[in-house]
Amino acid sequence: MGNPVRLAIIGCGSVSHRYAPQIRALRERGSVVIAGACDVDERKRLAVERDLGDVSFTTRYEDLVERSDVDAVAVFTSMREHGEISAAALRSGKHVLVEKPMATTLEEAYRLLELARENSRLLVCAPHVVLSPTFQTLWKRVVHLRELGDIHLARARYGWAGPWWGQWYYRRGGGALFDLGVYNLTSLTGLLGPARRVVAMGGTAIPERVIDRTRTAVEVFDNGHVLLDFGAESYAVVTTGFTMQSSRGPSLELYGLEGTIQLLGYDWAPEGYERWQNTTATWEIFADADPSWPWTAGITHLIDCVETGASPLNTPEHALHVLEVMLKAEESAKIGKALELETTFPPIRLNPDEIELLPDPYREERVGASTPWETEVETETVVRSGELRPRHATATGSRSRPQRESEDCP
Repeated sequence: MGNPVRLAIIGCGSVSHRYAPQIRALRERGSVVIAGACDVDERKRLAVERDLGDVSFTTRYEDLVERSDVDAVAVFTSMREHGEISAAALRSGKHVLVEKPMATTLEEAYRLLELARENSRLLVCAPHVVLSPTFQTLWKRVVHLRELGDIHLARARYGWAGPWWGQWYYRRGGGALFDLGVYNLTSLTGLLGPARRVVAMGGTAIPERVIDRTRTAVEVFDNGHVLLDFGAESYAVVTTGFTMQSSRGPSLELYGLEGTIQLLGYDWAPEGYERWQNTTATWEIFADADPSWPWTAGITHLIDCVETGASPLNTPEHALHVLEVMLKAEESAKIGKALELETTFPPIRLNPDEIELLPDPYREERVGASTPWETEVETETVVRSGELRPRHATATGSRSRPQRESEDCP
C-alpha cells in the first residue's frame, strides 16, 4: 500500500453524511486520510465531527482546493456549485468526485473534461449506477449475451413528492430531472448507448411550495416525461417528478424482440430483476446481485483508481451526455420540438468474465400456455413454489422501499 490519498470534502449536508461510511472504511484500510472539510454553514462542523471525527473545517472551498497537501476533492454541494468547485479543484491538480449532475451547463461540463485531461486527473461523476453489481449483471445479459435480442422499447421511472428543504432544488439549476431523472438516464444510456434525439413534455405542476418553512416560487420543472430516440427505431421514456406520492412496479424496463427484463427496486438501490424469454415462456425472478452495494460506491471507486492507475468505469463523457439530454429535454419541453444530441461516450468497459450470473432463479411459470405469444388474461394461473394462485393476485413489481435517504431528510 502506498501513501494514502489526502481527501477534502466540500459540502457537508445529507449527501456527505451518506458517503461517510464509505470514507470511514477507506480510512480504516489505510487508503484515505481526511485533509479537511468545507461548508458555507459553519454549523455543519458538528455534523462533520460526528461523521468523521476531528477534521479541519473551513467555510471557503478555495482554502481546500488550493492546498498542496490535498490529492482529491469530493464535491457534495448543491447542484449549482458543482461545476465551479470541480473546475477549481481540477485546475489545482486534484482528482475529483462530483455528485450529480456534474454541472448545470454544457459549457461548464466541457470545461471539466478539458481540465481533467490537461491536468491528468480523474473525474468521477455521480450517479454511480454503472458500478452496481445488478446493473452489471443486466449489462452482461442485455449487451454482451444479447438475451433479449434487439431492444426497441424501454422505460424508466423515478419520482417522489419532493424535498421540503433546500430552496435550491426549485431554483434555476435544480428540478426533478436533474435530481431524480438523472439516474434513469444514466442507466438507460449505459445499457442502450448514447441517444440521438430527445423530445420532452414538462412543466411546473406545483408553482409554489413551502420549503424551509418559507413559501417558495418554483422556477423549474417538477414534472415531466422525456422520450429518447436511440436510432434503429429504438425508443425509451423516462417518467420523473416531484409529483409522485408513491409508486410500485419495475423502475427500469427493457423490451427486446426475444424477451423482457424488468429491474426491481431503484437503479441506485436495486432489489433484483425479472426476466422473460420467448424460448421458455417463463418469468424468472433473480435476487439482487449484492444487497449491500451502496449508491455512494463512487468514492471507493475513485480511490481504487488512484491507487491502481485504472480508469473509472463511470466516465465523465457519459455524464456529459446525460447532462446534454437533460438540458435539451428542458428546452424541448419549452419549444415543443425534438432536438438532436451532439455528445456521445465510449461503451462501458466491463469484463463479462468477471460478472457472475446468479443461478437457480425463482420461477413464475405459466399454466396451460401453448406458445410464448399466447394472450394473457388477468385471471391466468401461475405456479409459485408449488402454490397455485390467480395471476391478478401476484405482485410483479418491486417491494416497497423507502426514498433514497439523501433526498428524504435535510
